[in-house]
Amino acid sequence: MHEPKPPQKITVLGAGAWGTAVAIALAARHDVLLWGRNPAQMAQAASARENTEYLPGFPFPDGLDVTADFDAAVAHVAHGAGEAPLLIAACPVAGLRPLLQQLKGRAIPNIVWLCKGFEYETGLLPHQVVRDVLGDAVPAAALSGPSFAQEVARGLPCALTVASTDKALRERVVALVHGGNMRVYSCDDMVGVEVGGAVKNILAIATGTADGLGLGLNARAALITRGLAEITRLGTALGGHAGTFMGLTGMGDLILTCTGDLSRNRRVGLALAQGKPLDTIVRELGHVAEGVPCAKAVRELAARLGVDMPITNAVAGVLFDGDSASDMVTRLLARDPRDELA
Repeated sequence: MHEPKPPQKITVLGAGAWGTAVAIALAARHDVLLWGRNPAQMAQAASARENTEYLPGFPFPDGLDVTADFDAAVAHVAHGAGEAPLLIAACPVAGLRPLLQQLKGRAIPNIVWLCKGFEYETGLLPHQVVRDVLGDAVPAAALSGPSFAQEVARGLPCALTVASTDKALRERVVALVHGGNMRVYSCDDMVGVEVGGAVKNILAIATGTADGLGLGLNARAALITRGLAEITRLGTALGGHAGTFMGLTGMGDLILTCTGDLSRNRRVGLALAQGKPLDTIVRELGHVAEGVPCAKAVRELAARLGVDMPITNAVAGVLFDGDSASDMVTRLLARDPRDELA
């Protein structure tokens, strides 16, 4: 009979819904410190023992503490004898570089990020942003896959993938995160994992729009399937492995985000179908919908690479060029038929 593993120290940097959910899930087995940049919000969370702003209704377990002190948050995962600490960045892609700049020059054990998307100004994937700021000396990994914050916080089963070229860090993440109702798989294809996690948000906007227009389940299945082809084309052009896109961080995350009503990006599409302007949709959502900035970044990247991404281009047209939701549908249906694997 195996003895239970001793709890380890984990810091989660970012107290949005997803960062809070991960912190709650890991605090059942580990000593977790959740950092947020807003002192008033974190004081309220500490008092209420839940994140009333971004994830209300999910009480903090005993193993979870919160802070707005960045130095204390980083010090929490300082190396100690026999410890295998973990530092998790749970910010949106737009906030990743500023967060890394705060970490630059500090003695951190590793960095694992949860964000999905492309940095708009540079077109870089998260692992490229990490390398740009921190170099190659800090062990780095992406933790991704099909998961809604509310379900993870509730303790419902989910499966994630850790991607890194550092085998030791992959093993550490699996050892600390895998357990209970949370399964963690491991791979070394960081490009494939990150492209799947980024582009699926754009396709969720497309699917939500189609559903909001009442186009039916046939149209939904077509969008998801052809969307997977777009993800694969872009991902392999950037060096990802084709097989990755058939796994959890490709097809799995795509299905969840396109069909699950907890998906923020799907809700953006549903609202676009109602004719709402984008600024109103984003304001009413109250959370970051990564598919919106990602659509612009991916459209520009695909054009530079010569990768055909008609669904992405159609979504970007609705979001940024004044096209209507019905224009998006007309444009896609009017395209010349292609071979199935094209």
